[in-house]
Amino acid sequence: MNYTQVEFPGLGISIDVSPVAFSIGGFQIYWYGIIIAAAMLLAIFLGLKDAKKHNFPTNLIYDFILVAIPVGIIGARVYFVLFNWEYYSQDWSRIVDTRSGGLAIYGGILGAALGVFIMCKIRKISFTRVADYVIVYVPLAQGIGRWGNFFNQEAFGTTTDLPWGMTSETVRTYLASNCPFLDSAAPVHPTFLYECIADILLFVILVIVRNKSKYAFETACVYFIGYGFARFFIEGLRTDSLYIPYSSIRVSQLLSLLLCIAGLIYIIYIHVNKVRTRKFPARFYAKGDEKIKAA
Repeated sequence: MNYTQVEFPGLGISIDVSPVAFSIGGFQIYWYGIIIAAAMLLAIFLGLKDAKKHNFPTNLIYDFILVAIPVGIIGARVYFVLFNWEYYSQDWSRIVDTRSGGLAIYGGILGAALGVFIMCKIRKISFTRVADYVIVYVPLAQGIGRWGNFFNQEAFGTTTDLPWGMTSETVRTYLASNCPFLDSAAPVHPTFLYECIADILLFVILVIVRNKSKYAFETACVYFIGYGFARFFIEGLRTDSLYIPYSSIRVSQLLSLLLCIAGLIYIIYIHVNKVRTRKFPARFYAKGDEKIKAA
């Protein structure tokens, strides 16, 4: 197993890190996949745990899990591949190799949202009601998932003289090859950590908003605004951004800006028009849930 020494010179910290957690019969299991899976499982656990408190049918959670997770993973991969097509078009086998990274969060969110939206239409239930409940756990999973980037030594930022700047052989090699205008020996912003902190804070904010809000899609809009705002600035620090083809526009920054604007506009709209949260039809509640149907 190959280890990389990750250093935080300003803090006097040095850690040996490997992207591979362990091997089974010669097959390597990566920390990236383990962390992503753990983040998803925690989000699911909390979603099930809080269901009765928020009058959310637990059987629907299982239905949405079966749709959102596979479609979200596909969306995350498709998004990443499309904006790195020059690289993946050279060897199509690379497209299905996700063990060492290559999933775009925005693609995953869009893919999962589309899958859930279609299911809501088929089941004839309120998509906004579903979104306002499940969106709370998304930044928590994102924040945890970002540590997969740490083990892979990816998704870092430009060079910095701040005390928490990070460096490693992987970082130095990447900067020397892809960012000749930067000092490859200098520490870089640990942007994975910045986003992790922002995501955990957003999770706490969303829990509070969901508990208090009576307006449809308001919690989801707060996520759009909060995550969009944080990601816009963090993305500006990164050295591995995806760009719109033939331009200098970072895809994630543009999407973040659009999400912030859309979220603000929709919050104003639902408050002006008093668009309230809708309840689920009684048929979706199990026999043991009679009390929450009338809540």
